[in-house]
Amino acid sequence: MAGAVAAAALLLPLLGAAPGEAAGGAPLRDAFARASAEYGVPQSVLLGVSYMESRWDAHNGAPSVAGGYGPMHLTDLSVALAEAPHHSHGEEDPRGDDARPMAAPEAGDLPVPEASELPAHLRTLPEAAGLTGRSVEELREDPAANVEGGAALLARTQRELGLPLSEDPADWYAAIARYSGADNSATAAMFAQDVFSVISAGQERVTDTGERIVLAADPRAEADPAQLERAGLKRLDQDGTECPPTVACEWIPAPYEHLGGDDPGDYGNHDLADRPADQSIDYIVVHSTEATWDTTLMLVQRPSYLAWHYSIRSSDGHIAQHIKARDVGWHAGNWYVNAHSIGVEQEAFLAQPDAWFTESLYRSSARLVKYLAKRHGVPLDRQHILSHDAIPGVTAANIPGMHTDPGPYWDWAHYFQLMGKPFHQNANPHGGVVTIRPDYATNQPVYTGCVSAGVACAPHGSSEVRLYSAPSEDAPLVRDIGLYPKNEGRTTIGVNDVGARASTGQQYVVADRAGDWTAIWYLGQKAWFRNPADRPAAVPTKGLVVTPKAGLASVPMYGRAYPEASAYPPGVPVQSLAPLPYRFEAGQRYVAGDRFRPEYFWNTTFGGRGTVVRGQEDYYQIQLGHRVAFVKVSDVDVVS
Repeated sequence: MAGAVAAAALLLPLLGAAPGEAAGGAPLRDAFARASAEYGVPQSVLLGVSYMESRWDAHNGAPSVAGGYGPMHLTDLSVALAEAPHHSHGEEDPRGDDARPMAAPEAGDLPVPEASELPAHLRTLPEAAGLTGRSVEELREDPAANVEGGAALLARTQRELGLPLSEDPADWYAAIARYSGADNSATAAMFAQDVFSVISAGQERVTDTGERIVLAADPRAEADPAQLERAGLKRLDQDGTECPPTVACEWIPAPYEHLGGDDPGDYGNHDLADRPADQSIDYIVVHSTEATWDTTLMLVQRPSYLAWHYSIRSSDGHIAQHIKARDVGWHAGNWYVNAHSIGVEQEAFLAQPDAWFTESLYRSSARLVKYLAKRHGVPLDRQHILSHDAIPGVTAANIPGMHTDPGPYWDWAHYFQLMGKPFHQNANPHGGVVTIRPDYATNQPVYTGCVSAGVACAPHGSSEVRLYSAPSEDAPLVRDIGLYPKNEGRTTIGVNDVGARASTGQQYVVADRAGDWTAIWYLGQKAWFRNPADRPAAVPTKGLVVTPKAGLASVPMYGRAYPEASAYPPGVPVQSLAPLPYRFEAGQRYVAGDRFRPEYFWNTTFGGRGTVVRGQEDYYQIQLGHRVAFVKVSDVDVVS
């Protein structure tokens, strides 16, 4: 994908908001106007580029997950990495299979690179400082100075390309493509086309400082892909990839290798299979890498490590595919989910002090997931597009070590809106099912542990609501006996503690109401969250609900949908069906997802494609707490 072919394929905007009227005088809007006049860059170009980088947010001077600062995402990655906290967010067995358990592999401590060792697109902030005469501190912390720095970089690039400092945004296509920092024409074209989509359609938004910014639609913003030839970017070889034409994607394979010795089970870092012929693909699991892009690629190419299907770069949305969809990756920490899922890793750190993700990452990930969902028949909802932190432990002992990414700062509402599946009300306001849906920007629960244990994280929008044991913020949080067994502590507000949190898009059954508070069934108890009518944190929706069959005091719940013992043929060891520690008691109800035929994928030998064991006793997936779980169909009744 390069040149005109790339641009034509990428001319597919994900949003088209109607433009609003010009806002009154405001500091950020005025900064765009001043920078446009001083450097000769059209204001619409500055606004379009900034929207794609940051959606015009300043983030109080904190870096993005790609080391970018401010509305123009000027990069200084060596500084960002030096200041970033490093977190362990789980100690799970990534394969998640009792038949072949493996210790969580160590990535190892990696040194922070020197600025001179970084590619140019990851140190644009010092360059902008030299062009503007402003200090790097100003460019990091002052949004107006940051906008000036971005304008200076765009103007310099335009001159280097031999193009005029024109008032027509169409003349800036190549400079915008170069601004992405991509080293290939396909990724650069994807970024430039998204910018032109925003400019031509118009956009408006209230920023994180409360300022309303408006970009009026400009019909002159017609892309000229021929300009890309001036950018001098390499062509990207996308042969062999399973990606939509609207993204830039390359094949960087994860090695499938025997690790030596006489043990046929000593191999890595994924399993061969023949999906969907041998088993269905039911989930797409969204992760955060907890590592930089270069480190992520290094690890996935390490035979003794683990592997997933796709990685997405935060700075420009570039995608690398590592495993074919037919094969099974080791990524979710639950073998049943691994066998039925595609793993998508996004370059990110869950708990930066002000964790934020670029619009390029959101859009590229949304395009990929929407494409994969359509190709494999996966519904676009939170019961099938699972966060890594929603994956259940396979047994009670595994629960405390399960991962917690992508964390509370990932904007699920924006993500699903980009996929064309927004969460909205579709039922009576007093109905029995709700979909969690707080306003991301203004929903800012306090978390701790981003920088150090017990210390409050910087205020930040969140997709999650906090759950209490009574309708009061003075009440204790609901208790997660899986995370804290045998009275060994209580749920906390730590950024990695998912024990008392419900996430945007997840559906729950209403258990009670009291004034501005709503209670849901959650981990076998009533869990309360603030849900005032003038600022709702959830919307009423329809859903399939299950409850224990009449006469049963409680029913067991499981972390996997495995077959009954009698289904296993000779040579395949029977897998345990130990229930999770939570109680699903009579009178309680949970929203159910799909009905699944029980399956177990037996594969422990290098080179083999395994055996799929199928049982007869079906399961329903339910939204038990923050994580999902499974119940046997024979144990529950279904309520519409």
